[in-house]
Amino acid sequence: MTDKKKPVVIYGASGFSGRLIAEFLREYNVPFIAAGRSRTRIEDVMKHVPGIETANYEIVETNGSLEELTQVFAGAKVVCNTAGPFIYNGPRVIEAALNAGCHYLDIGGEQAWLRQVAENWGCKFGQRGLLAAPATAFMSSVSDSAIRMCLESNHGIDTLELLTMFKGNPTFGSTQTIFAVIQTDAFYLEQNTYKPWPRATRYDVVVPGSIQTQLALAWGGFPHPVWYKDHPQIANVRSFGGLLDRQIMEGVAATEKLFEEQIRPLPPAEQEKKLGEMANAVTGATPPRENSREHRTIDVIVGRGSTDFVHCAVFGTCCYRQTALIQSFAAHSLLHNAPRKVGFASAAEAFGHREILGVLETHGLSKVKMLS
Repeated sequence: MTDKKKPVVIYGASGFSGRLIAEFLREYNVPFIAAGRSRTRIEDVMKHVPGIETANYEIVETNGSLEELTQVFAGAKVVCNTAGPFIYNGPRVIEAALNAGCHYLDIGGEQAWLRQVAENWGCKFGQRGLLAAPATAFMSSVSDSAIRMCLESNHGIDTLELLTMFKGNPTFGSTQTIFAVIQTDAFYLEQNTYKPWPRATRYDVVVPGSIQTQLALAWGGFPHPVWYKDHPQIANVRSFGGLLDRQIMEGVAATEKLFEEQIRPLPPAEQEKKLGEMANAVTGATPPRENSREHRTIDVIVGRGSTDFVHCAVFGTCCYRQTALIQSFAAHSLLHNAPRKVGFASAAEAFGHREILGVLETHGLSKVKMLS
């Protein structure tokens, strides 16, 4: 390493999302460390980052242990963790970030993981003036930002329903996560109390801008019920999501049903093994770079109170580029300003919901539309 430590570490830099974060950090002129288990793989990935020859970065290989990660992170200010599934890989990375005195961001939307972060690390990060913001990514941050915008002038809203869907090719990491969360408990929020989602249940949903209905799942519960637990205004939160591809979603729904019938009775270690095998069987090669004319996204927010109502949608494109931009924007912000909230927080709480929506719109990746 050079004598002067780079301020941002991308852990899992050889993955699809890690590469895109490197691309946006280059645009922000933020020096970074691209870290992961294989120097060769990281070198190969970095070669394909547009404009990488103008970036200020270095590559660090690590075995991923708590001790070694702490050493890699020491001296940096922000860790961007892309190495999921986070219920498996997250604990040692966030613990190493805390040990090293770094702000922590990740791209995982696994509700079970967010509950762990809130319960086990939120206070520890807050006591040191540090931010722990899992789910700083498209699948959660965009809808959360839109929610907070809608609530600005709708103080009677106490109930939220959210839908987040995208059209595109799931990456290796996304596929691993989809299968990993099947075994976890998923909750929605009802009168500020966690309630379990019915297992292996599918939902037909209405998507603005589409004639056909789509198939959505609770998909692990999403982060929103965790973020809005004990909120002074919101008491009820239900989140759904999936891909804008009914055939793929039919397959995921069938897998959930298979898991409940044949795999859940097995010991936890055997469950993880079976799910890993199933994920590996459907995961292909690294998907091609996203195309804004093909890869669409939509977040739908419906809010209700006794007499109040709000309905908005965020139409967008290229969900993985949105994730990378949000991560890079967040890292850049942390290098220049203290977050608006320390400890466990959503990206919208930490950096501002209008700021996140604004940077996405500036880059042509999404736009909010009020539907009522």
